[in-house]
Amino acid sequence: MSDKNSSQKNWTSWHHLLHKEILGNKTLIPDGANLLIAVSGGQDSMALLNLINDMKTQHNWFVNVWHGDHQWHEKSAKYALELESYCNKKNIAFFIDQANKNNISSEEKARDWRYKKLSEKANQLLIENQKEIDIYLLTGHTNTDNAETFLLNLARGSNYAGLSYINKKRLLKHHIFLIRPLLIFSREDTKKFCQLQNIPIWEDPTNCDLTIKRNIVRKEIIPILEAMYPGCSKRINSFAEKMSNYKNEQNDLSKLASLYCEDAIGVKRELLNSLCIEARCTILNTFLKKDCTKQLSSKNLTHLASSILEKDRGKIDLPDGFEIVWNKDYINLEKN
Repeated sequence: MSDKNSSQKNWTSWHHLLHKEILGNKTLIPDGANLLIAVSGGQDSMALLNLINDMKTQHNWFVNVWHGDHQWHEKSAKYALELESYCNKKNIAFFIDQANKNNISSEEKARDWRYKKLSEKANQLLIENQKEIDIYLLTGHTNTDNAETFLLNLARGSNYAGLSYINKKRLLKHHIFLIRPLLIFSREDTKKFCQLQNIPIWEDPTNCDLTIKRNIVRKEIIPILEAMYPGCSKRINSFAEKMSNYKNEQNDLSKLASLYCEDAIGVKRELLNSLCIEARCTILNTFLKKDCTKQLSSKNLTHLASSILEKDRGKIDLPDGFEIVWNKDYINLEKN
């Protein structure tokens, strides 16, 4: 049976929804794209792999799989071999990197290692193509992952940016894009899809380790919230998406406000001081970001805005060898 006939036979409502999402956003994963799918072996990434592979002939996609073996458990090498065999049977190119588990002892370090290795493999594919064809790195993040991230960041005291929705697409570096196609699905969706399609799953035992904060949110907190308020994960996602829209709106409005407060000499102090503290902090942050690569914390921005309001002249040292200087009329950024 050909790939095309096979994919039509296995077509499900999940295929339909993802296909509709891709057709509705032509730039998300364009036809003829070279894809590198990050596959852990869990239900989300296996659902992503099979959905994309079933649809590849319709979009003329070139599908490659990358697997990162963290060596966090004794069966990791066995799982990797079985996943490689699964991909070989489907004629999918398979790549693997093996980590030194001592160097990825935390979630953050492991995530950084994965993206570093994914980018390296993408660069290799770019070189092998010998022409400027974009590489699309696909990950299996679902809207459940987004709800988990939202709750974790909320508990940490994150700002609006940290509480906003995970981007479906972003540029990692020249010709390399990171794509999250499954944000339209929940983990329950990927579970049902894998069950219906009899797709094998290699679940990492560390996903049950409750010393890992995300696992506590996934295994204990969200189930309790769902029992109390069914459908809360979807509502959290909806709110996070609104936060993203709000953040984008705030960024655009702050740019306009900054332009209004500036002239050829600098930021007009009297005009800035006529605004509320929150607006002053936002405008100062926009002004500083033009030259300072390291942003000030909310606490330091508030201190800066208050100092400019209270004192007719002064200066404060900033990162990257800059200092902000003001007098009665104007505020400027200068190099030390």
